[in-house]
Amino acid sequence: MSEDYVIRVCTSPRQVDPVAWDALLLNQANPSPFLRYAYLAALDASGSACLRTGWAPHFILLERDGVLQAACVVYAKTHSYGEYVFDWAWANAYAQHGLDYYPKAVVAVPFTPVPSTRLLAVHAAARSRLVKALLAWCREQQMSSLHLLFGEPEDAAAAEDAGMMLRHTVQFHWKNAPEAYASFDNFLATLSQDKRKKIRQERRKVQEAGVTFRCMEGVNISPADWDFFYRCYERTYLEHGNAPYLTRDFFHRMASSLPEAWVMFIAERGGQSIATSLIAIQAYSTGASGLNDSKIPPKTPLVAYGRYWGALERVDCLHFEACYYQPLAWCIANGYQRFEGGAQGEHKMARALLPVKTSSAHWLAHPAFADAVARFLEREGQGIEDYLGELEGRSPFKAH
Repeated sequence: MSEDYVIRVCTSPRQVDPVAWDALLLNQANPSPFLRYAYLAALDASGSACLRTGWAPHFILLERDGVLQAACVVYAKTHSYGEYVFDWAWANAYAQHGLDYYPKAVVAVPFTPVPSTRLLAVHAAARSRLVKALLAWCREQQMSSLHLLFGEPEDAAAAEDAGMMLRHTVQFHWKNAPEAYASFDNFLATLSQDKRKKIRQERRKVQEAGVTFRCMEGVNISPADWDFFYRCYERTYLEHGNAPYLTRDFFHRMASSLPEAWVMFIAERGGQSIATSLIAIQAYSTGASGLNDSKIPPKTPLVAYGRYWGALERVDCLHFEACYYQPLAWCIANGYQRFEGGAQGEHKMARALLPVKTSSAHWLAHPAFADAVARFLEREGQGIEDYLGELEGRSPFKAH
């Protein structure tokens, strides 16, 4: 393998070419909208994920003859919040032995447990070289560790080849039928009788409470809609005793620089808006980089991602309607192949979101701690396999 790469490390999105970044992203197996240049730039510019909040971004770029061959964003972190692959026990163990766990390095999208390509590369050799560059950078910066979260199989393979340890967790995703469901009722007909009855009961409760929904897509989401969404989003976090991760300015930037990536559902009763949910979608029709639908690789699946929800009034089963049934109906109507419901939550299986194993990769600089973590991950991994086996026996679909 040739080593004639030029490696650049940028500490601000402003130092990165947005067209080159998005073009490289679009040619990956799973090009998440959360790795679009506009998304990452908005996280930093809005103060949501930046040096001040403990997420110092660094863009590792590998170039050959001035052309971008591989890239990733790695955050130097002073805490473990907003990751969804929990390493608090590791940090505590370091502290108990008088060692510093922070700063650490994290290849992830802040606050976003969405599996997708993390190591952007034109081919496997460039991806392998990118991992080596990451590890070298971590050693130079005296990071305690490197964590690559929610990557695709090719990311995990490259990381494991470089000596990183794999860790697995479970999420719940909905998949469209191979021939695509004709309607939401067509989808319900594939479920077992008890699950079908339960979903209809839950939807009926919302309807009988006088709640209706309106759906807005992309540029049709008005500033007033975004304001209402943020009011609900902020309230949900505050009710749980935390300030929201994302600022209002972040969503303002999404509305202006990446509108095509969002679909919003607003629940109304008596002429008043009472709740909202927001999903992200795979969409490349517009944007600062000038990408268009004709450039999307033909095998790229259309995926929707459940992200945020909030309510100003309590209505029985409103959460299920806003966060699952409305988005699933939208996915069916628009030909989307997959809906990802986010981290954790066995209750999602009753809504036909099935268990999926997700992967992360980890490197620890301290040899003794690396050995201890390797033994822990072996035990944890067997537990995950047992858990997946148990969940597979609880399918919500009709037996065939």
